[in-house]
Amino acid sequence: MRKLAAGALAAGLFALGAGTAVAASWHTIPTMSTSGAQFNSGQYKWWPSGQNHGAFEWKGNLKDTDNGDGHNVYMQVKVEGYDWSRYNGKQKQSVPLDYLNWAPSQQYTDDAYIRVCRDKGSLNPDNCSPTKHYQR
Repeated sequence: MRKLAAGALAAGLFALGAGTAVAASWHTIPTMSTSGAQFNSGQYKWWPSGQNHGAFEWKGNLKDTDNGDGHNVYMQVKVEGYDWSRYNGKQKQSVPLDYLNWAPSQQYTDDAYIRVCRDKGSLNPDNCSPTKHYQR
């Protein structure tokens, strides 16, 4: 009887560990682009509650695709209940980005939004890709 209980406990712990590994695994973000800007090789993952604030982590390459326009590029990321956070790229370059976004008042974040944009200056509105929404 003890061997059966020990086997069941071991199987339960294995399943719990496997569930945590899946929750913290990387997933693909499809290439996002707008006129003059592109985000490629993107990935994201949700950290489990208690690790890295239960954050939404994302990474990839932000690229200025129109070297002659004189405009910068940037990423915008938003987690539930908070405004957009901006992550600048560099003109005429591709830069790697890797950031954690999370809601300080919560143990983990459930919703995240991400998009790539081109900064066209103060007189012209910026253009952004369609926003991607990811849920835990």
